[in-house]
Amino acid sequence: MPLWVIGLTSDISYPNNDRIQARLIALAALFVGFYALILSLSPAVRERSWQVDYRLDHWLGVAAWVLIFYVAHVQTVRYLPNRDPYLLPLAALLSGWGLLTIWRLLPVFGMRQSAWLLVAVGVLIAGLRLPPDLGFLRRYKYLWLTSSLILTASTLFLGVNPLGYGPRMWLGCCGVYFQPSEPLKLLLIAYLAAYLADRQPMLVMLVGDGSHPDDKGSFRGSLALLVPLLAPTLIMTGLALALLVIQRDLGTATVFLLLYAAIVYVTSGRKTILVVALLGIILAGLAGYGLFDVVRIRVDAWLNPWVDPSGRSYQIVQSLLAVANGGLVGRGPGVGNPGLVPVAHSDLIFAAIAEEHGLAGVIGLLLLLGFLAVRGLRAALFATDAYRRYLAAGLTAYLVGQSLLIIGGNLRLVPLTGITLPFISYGGSSLLVTFVAMLLLLHISNRMASSPAPLFQPRPYQHLGAFLLGGLAVAALSAGWWSLGRASDLLSRTDNPRRAIADRSVRRGAILDRNNDPINATYGEPGDLYRRSLYPDLSNVVGYTNPRYGQSGLEASLDDILRGEQGNPGLTTWWNRLLYGQPPEGLDVRLSLDLGLQRKADDLLGEHNGAIVLLDASSGEILSMASHPGFDSNLLEENWEALVKDPRAPLLNRAVLGRYAAGELETLFASTGDTASWLETPPSIRLETGAVGEVNGSGPVLSPLQAALGAAAISNQGIVPAPSLVTAMNSPLAGWVLLTPLGEARQVMSPEAAAKLAEELASPQLVIWQVVRVVENRPGQQATWYLGGTLPTQDGQEFALAVLLEEADAALAGEIGQAMLQSAILP
Repeated sequence: MPLWVIGLTSDISYPNNDRIQARLIALAALFVGFYALILSLSPAVRERSWQVDYRLDHWLGVAAWVLIFYVAHVQTVRYLPNRDPYLLPLAALLSGWGLLTIWRLLPVFGMRQSAWLLVAVGVLIAGLRLPPDLGFLRRYKYLWLTSSLILTASTLFLGVNPLGYGPRMWLGCCGVYFQPSEPLKLLLIAYLAAYLADRQPMLVMLVGDGSHPDDKGSFRGSLALLVPLLAPTLIMTGLALALLVIQRDLGTATVFLLLYAAIVYVTSGRKTILVVALLGIILAGLAGYGLFDVVRIRVDAWLNPWVDPSGRSYQIVQSLLAVANGGLVGRGPGVGNPGLVPVAHSDLIFAAIAEEHGLAGVIGLLLLLGFLAVRGLRAALFATDAYRRYLAAGLTAYLVGQSLLIIGGNLRLVPLTGITLPFISYGGSSLLVTFVAMLLLLHISNRMASSPAPLFQPRPYQHLGAFLLGGLAVAALSAGWWSLGRASDLLSRTDNPRRAIADRSVRRGAILDRNNDPINATYGEPGDLYRRSLYPDLSNVVGYTNPRYGQSGLEASLDDILRGEQGNPGLTTWWNRLLYGQPPEGLDVRLSLDLGLQRKADDLLGEHNGAIVLLDASSGEILSMASHPGFDSNLLEENWEALVKDPRAPLLNRAVLGRYAAGELETLFASTGDTASWLETPPSIRLETGAVGEVNGSGPVLSPLQAALGAAAISNQGIVPAPSLVTAMNSPLAGWVLLTPLGEARQVMSPEAAAKLAEELASPQLVIWQVVRVVENRPGQQATWYLGGTLPTQDGQEFALAVLLEEADAALAGEIGQAMLQSAILP
């Protein structure tokens, strides 16, 4: 027998249940108080300063929580002395966790939830005086359910939506709203439990008592005989489903189908019920996909959210990013960015909890729901009559099953359904109904007997428990997959704004030129830090980091260093993650670029489209890299739309991503050996260097950086150096640490051949070699190459240069190339 089943059937007596409940509620209070304290201090943690405005408003919610659950504890001790002592503490802990999460997200809604909590637990306290047999629900089952159906139907004419748009599924005014479909779930459970309990003898006759082997497959238990017995329930449930479909409350309709199948299965034991219910859900899903846009959008987002991550799939993508951002232990209360997830206080509150409490918090939450499933089914098994047994099983299926459905939607196990997470999500109607469900479970557990009512079919309860606990286990595995297995892939996405937002609180390392002059740097105070480019003409190369548009260039490729995740001591990184939920301050990096030569290159290119790459031919260090037209990374917000639509492609770094026809340069580079092995392969530097564009016709295509490397072989005794753009990072322990190039230098021709080629191309009066060629880049479009460098026989530093103009102007290319080389040789 499974261990959880043994737990269900263990001794039901609680000799110290008042003390057990008191201690468990005290533990819940300790958790809530600790959470509230961390939330109060979170501004100091986020901004790493004690000079902040601390969060104190949520303590009103904590006071309301403490007061109402203290009264609830005292009253349950008085009126239900034999209750299950674990149920009320479970409700207290879950509701407190949800309450503070809502306060953290939206304080206005936190205040409203606190008021609803007082009402909901107040109803529970008042309901402790109800008759212990709960006969009023059983006797008037049709009255209760019909009244709820009428109330739900009234939303078709009198319904409102507090948001001002969308389905009108609420009743109310003046800021107070109630959703009738919430109590409809509870009354459906009560109706089904009462109806089936009244017909238990007929059920036993139809399906057997489980004591004979032929009971499982007998004609008496066939679906054909069950349908007439279930006909009234099918009619009532069908009416409810019809109303929900008209309202487009398809999430609640799904819950109704699952609850109906669960209750009928535990009472009949016929697996055919589950098969029919599954087919019904599939057919309903297919019909909904064809009829309702909201279903189609959610199913498409579930099947492939990466097709439109910033549009129709934005909600589920941000949910997964929040789970991934939580990692193992979470960012910490008040330190993450769960507000980026749409409707995080309601439908997607699980994702908010996962981001700030991590996988550890998620597993804790799932364990609490699993324990609730065990205690609820235990109350069902030890109930004194069939009615309360069926009622307890249905209530447990409702509380844990609905939790599974919405958690699965948050984790992309199932499509999002738009329902609430019981006890935790924002919503007065949902909170009130869940506490009424808990009230009924308390009453049922208070009447548990050492000799419970006969149980004709024990297996369905075991199967229901196994399904609920198995579903929670699958949710835990899925959360682990997204938070650990896929975290690095998700968090590195350009549409993940969390990394850039974190830069507002943690200083990002500066990007410096070879003389330590800043190019990109961070300014402001923690909590209001901002990134600024001090030389915007380099935006194509250095890139940007922006909360809306992501990252590019060196800001993207060096992100781990600039954010402090790489280069800091492991203990420092671990401590900052633990204390702040963030990495330590970022490290500065030094580039090989010389801002003096860079300004010269940008001035020479001016308004002409093209690129310039100047190298130290012996070391491979890139001294200047210009790409025109460019953009100003400081003005992305103002200019983004225009930049994206500009046909000149100003966002493109032509120096490394551009591909231009080599033309007659093919003959020149052929003399350097097997070009396919080095020239046609994008060089390895800390920038994206993939091919961009195509050239019609035959012949190789080159980027300006590749051309500059080919020129370096002529000036550097036949050796193509390994290109280097990032030369060092400033480690807190070792100071400036040199970074080795990603590639390797290669001998592609003999020193004698290089010297001979340089001599053939030499301009003695300029002490350089040079070549200018106009090429047919594309049909009807010409380009001009200029390659040059210092002579191998010349003393001093060796330089190599490539200039590309997207126009046919050999004279201009020559002027630019000669001026650039002269500036490098004679600074």
